[in-house]
Amino acid sequence: MIRILFVCMGNICRSLTAEAVFRHLVEEAGLSMQIEVDSAGTSDYQDGDPPDRRAQAAASKRGYELARLRARQLRPKDFLEFDYVLAMDKKNLADLKAIYPDGARAEVGLFLQYATKFEVREVPDPYYGGAPGFEIVLDLVEDGARAFLAHLLQKNRKQA
Repeated sequence: MIRILFVCMGNICRSLTAEAVFRHLVEEAGLSMQIEVDSAGTSDYQDGDPPDRRAQAAASKRGYELARLRARQLRPKDFLEFDYVLAMDKKNLADLKAIYPDGARAEVGLFLQYATKFEVREVPDPYYGGAPGFEIVLDLVEDGARAFLAHLLQKNRKQA
């Protein structure tokens, strides 16, 4: 089982979107028994809250369901339980590295380091903007998710 955790600050926009998009791709590929997906926030501001309504609306237009997801705060044990902990931006990546516990096994990095279509390496926070920002997030997340899944499949082939 490969376990992936997507992380942003509040876990109501970007990382929840990445979780939903990546889970959708994993299910489409028939890999739900091999790949587990989750998301978290570096802060506890929105712990237990549903996804931002604008994120839900944008995702729904593209066939992704976010409504059942809930924000949660990153826990130290996440670094021990997940294989990949992928940040949406450099600030959250720095936060992850600052709290990375001794003995952890997770590979920590930027989610969009795997993207191929766009050269952007950070998923911008759409929270204080309008609906177009959530569409941009989806464009970037879809690219990153497809490329990251391809990376995992290629890595798995090499190890087999």
